[in-house]
Amino acid sequence: MRDLDVLVLGGGAAGLMCAIEAGKRGRKVLVIDHAKRPADKIRISGGGRCNFTNLHCSPANFLSQNPRFCVSALKRYTQQDFLALVDRHRISWHEKTLGQLFCDESARDIIQMLLSELEAAGGTLQLETEIKSVSKPDDLFSVATSKGPLRARSLVVATGGPSIPKMGATGFGYELARQFGLTIVPPRAALVPLTFSDANKELCSRLSGVSVDAKVSFQKTTFREGLLFTHRGLSGPSILQISSYWQEGKPISVNLTPEADVFEVLRTARQETPKQDVKTAVAQLLPNRLAEELSKVFQLKGRLADQSDKVLRRAGDQLNRWQLTPVGTEGYRTAEVTLGGVDTKELSSKTMESNKVRGLYFIGEVVDVTGHLGGFNFQWAWSSGHAAGQVV
Repeated sequence: MRDLDVLVLGGGAAGLMCAIEAGKRGRKVLVIDHAKRPADKIRISGGGRCNFTNLHCSPANFLSQNPRFCVSALKRYTQQDFLALVDRHRISWHEKTLGQLFCDESARDIIQMLLSELEAAGGTLQLETEIKSVSKPDDLFSVATSKGPLRARSLVVATGGPSIPKMGATGFGYELARQFGLTIVPPRAALVPLTFSDANKELCSRLSGVSVDAKVSFQKTTFREGLLFTHRGLSGPSILQISSYWQEGKPISVNLTPEADVFEVLRTARQETPKQDVKTAVAQLLPNRLAEELSKVFQLKGRLADQSDKVLRRAGDQLNRWQLTPVGTEGYRTAEVTLGGVDTKELSSKTMESNKVRGLYFIGEVVDVTGHLGGFNFQWAWSSGHAAGQVV
């Protein structure tokens, strides 16, 4: 039996950050994970270069049933704090669009930084360790593992959500929360491609590989970023973003030409080049394959001179406000993150400790706090892990 001050379940971004901070305070810390290597989600993120935070991170970039829950942790450990850590380790980085920060070389630089910090803080990481049972018979948590029993005064659950199961992701954290009487906000795949059926699926399949700058909306929420047609539906940053807001059975609105009012463009073209075909005019606004396919679908044909304002306005609505109803998403298989999780009503926003079970903490993706695409979920991992690490 090994006695610990802090046992962290999960060797990902949040778990390692918490263990580092706890170790700095002189706590005896062990991180355990069932995987063969730590922080696989960091390793594959950002195309292997890890979008480790975002310069514009704020509470407005997160979804939760309690939008204010994330405020405290984000304020006390900011994107600038994490960036300072990256700079101290001399990891070179660059900014992409919309404040997204990536490693110049490899996501492994971030993993190595965290492991170096953990070692310096006196913490230990133990991999390929399965958890058989967790209980709290007295003041200490008792955890049976495939490598022997452990006891700890503080137990930190940083096991993530079920997104990308091929990497070993599971809903174990939710099961553990329920075991101790905590409520779970029903989880679902987020930051995930949308799928379609019938004619829309066939259209997307024919256009597979075509990308365009687009403004995608669901009800009052709008994102303007890249949109990509796939064999099953739509993907790309704008679609991944809106997927976190989309509700089953309801349509999304896609503006394929956010820089242009199509009706006004076509009406002007009718005056200046009346003999031009409508399809040709549309092809000046969209990639050729997309213009060709949508001209067929929306029946955009004939000379501009022969089109009434009503016809041109309809064409404008179809391209500036294309209404599409997804049948679903690609699910956890390709989802970058999980929406929902441990209900924030059950946790302290300052410490991440359960209000019901003393010494039990939940951090990172397992909590009902989900960031937008672009480094925000990693920042939540750093901030929530840091918050728990100050008190465990």
